[in-house]
Amino acid sequence: MDERDYFRFIHDLFEFNDTAPASRNSHRQTVRHRMSHSLAKRHKRKLLVQIHTFCLMPNHYHLLVSPIVENGIPQFMKKLNMGYAKYFNERHKRSGALWQGKYKAVPIKGDPHFSWIPYYIHFNPLDLIMPEWRERDIKNPKEAERYLETYRWSSHFDYLGKKNFPSLTQREFLLDFFDGEDGYARSIPKMLKSFSVDAGKQCSLE
Repeated sequence: MDERDYFRFIHDLFEFNDTAPASRNSHRQTVRHRMSHSLAKRHKRKLLVQIHTFCLMPNHYHLLVSPIVENGIPQFMKKLNMGYAKYFNERHKRSGALWQGKYKAVPIKGDPHFSWIPYYIHFNPLDLIMPEWRERDIKNPKEAERYLETYRWSSHFDYLGKKNFPSLTQREFLLDFFDGEDGYARSIPKMLKSFSVDAGKQCSLE
């Protein structure tokens, strides 16, 4: 609904990625304060998953994750979705389900899918200003690139080397694949011109 809700979801992505129970106090503390002062100073976490990329949208989100412990993904998703729904319902004085059904998990199958997914996730915010990107019909790639560099609710910033929420994601594996932050940045203009959602339809997240 607003920036506070986005910050809260970012906080929850970090807080619930831990085999230990979430702090009882974390639900009521100011999200901005915790994000700016506490993330790196709390107890050493034992991660459930590696969060490689993420993107928050007004009514859904995308994550690229890999499990670290057995059943790490379902444990993490249960904590995340239940914890955020509790916060959201309390804050906005509503009740009932927040999410539409169970989350959809799509396994990565092969190198083409692996190389396609990070761009798909990071390009999702273009739905808000130029949905034609999905049809490989971006009229102004430069405008698209500039917009993505202003949309802070994804891991795109951190892959560009611009610190946004650096402690949230584990980027080493993908940065190796992209040939570092500079390599990722160089790939964006080309991918904006050639990216095809159809290429990933067989394993679509939609």
